[in-house]
Amino acid sequence: MDLALLRTFVTVHRAGSFTRAAALLGLSQPAVTSQIRTLERQLGRPLFLRRARGVTPTTIGDELAHRAAPHLDALVEIAETGLDEGSGVRTLHVAGPPEFTALRALPALTPLVGQGLAVRASFLGDTEEILDGLAAGHHDLAIATARPRGGLLVSTPLCDEEHVLVAAPRWAARLSPKVLLNKDAVLLEQLPVVEVHESLPFVSRYWASVFETEPAAAATVIAPDLRAVRDSAASGAGLAVLPRYLCEEALRQGRLVALLDPPVPPLRTYFLVVRTGTLALSPLARAHEELLRAAGNW
Repeated sequence: MDLALLRTFVTVHRAGSFTRAAALLGLSQPAVTSQIRTLERQLGRPLFLRRARGVTPTTIGDELAHRAAPHLDALVEIAETGLDEGSGVRTLHVAGPPEFTALRALPALTPLVGQGLAVRASFLGDTEEILDGLAAGHHDLAIATARPRGGLLVSTPLCDEEHVLVAAPRWAARLSPKVLLNKDAVLLEQLPVVEVHESLPFVSRYWASVFETEPAAAATVIAPDLRAVRDSAASGAGLAVLPRYLCEEALRQGRLVALLDPPVPPLRTYFLVVRTGTLALSPLARAHEELLRAAGNW
């Protein structure tokens, strides 16, 4: 079986369309279509079902991808880095949420940089975009807030992130102890809100967990970076829901105050995600292990 055909097949499987696969491979769409048809004739079975938007793998297609993809990735690793494990600099492409990747993941990988590993980080806020990029081969390792489906990606729980409802002291002072004790969502919603998106993803998740309802508030300040949300809230722009690791120092300094202390705080789980079989590659395996080790102290 022609390895070039297998490479095209795996790329189409990961990309979900002939058009996207052609762009990734630097080929024309007719060339990709022709290669897939040739492989299907050789196997005597259809590998994809053509849809209006992209393609869906058949059961045989999924099985072939699951078996072939790890070996193709290993061959690419050999081609790019050579046979000598000690020669040259290995490059690891990491993708994840900007704040967590910048403040947690990248510092944790620093010991490997001293051992000859180069790191390239992509900051992406959308989990689906992160996983699609990993599946398409744009990244080697992804940090995601959802467990991927299917057999081409494999995930490992990394750590849990506690979310805290915070505001500047002047806003906390306006709320009576009764409001805070009774966890009065209606009165809390009278405060301005600082968020990363108009849909209020962090506030909505907190409200659903603590109050078992949806927030009626609207955002006053939108900033697509939790560090900007933290600093805006600390300056008095309004309440916000933040990961504890991100606001812990501001809480210690008194620049922010935790408005509630629920018995079961809302949590969000981070996952380390790789393409199936790629943990056999030494640089990726070391990075995976280093992140899991560091997460024990987070």
